[in-house]
Amino acid sequence: MSESYPLPTEPEGIVASLRERFNSGKVSAMIALYEPDAVFVLKDGRTVTGHAEIAAQLEPDLKYGLPLQVKARHVFVAGDIAQIVLDWSIDGTGPDGEHVHLEGAASDVVRRGADGFWRYVIDNNLGTAVRQPA
Repeated sequence: MSESYPLPTEPEGIVASLRERFNSGKVSAMIALYEPDAVFVLKDGRTVTGHAEIAAQLEPDLKYGLPLQVKARHVFVAGDIAQIVLDWSIDGTGPDGEHVHLEGAASDVVRRGADGFWRYVIDNNLGTAVRQPA
């Protein structure tokens, strides 16, 4: 696995980059995939914005130390914006010895920046799932 974690130059590249960065276990590698003012949708439908708040949401899943499996279902592109629908899962034995199984169908929005790289604008990792209030 590359230590440089190149950013994707095509919207479809987000999927492989997401997998590589998540599986590195490094929050800093993950955060580079997000625009500074990106939005992350929480399980209850509330949103957080910005790198610090998104990093706080990503850390618990990264701490399991389990690999992310991800597969794109659809990539719809309109100029410099794309919607990516993907299926993801995290499955295995966590550091505490307990079984972990998380999964979802994400509906994400990415944008090509002035530098030519694609980054998350909206990370909605549970897509259209019915949200339960906090």
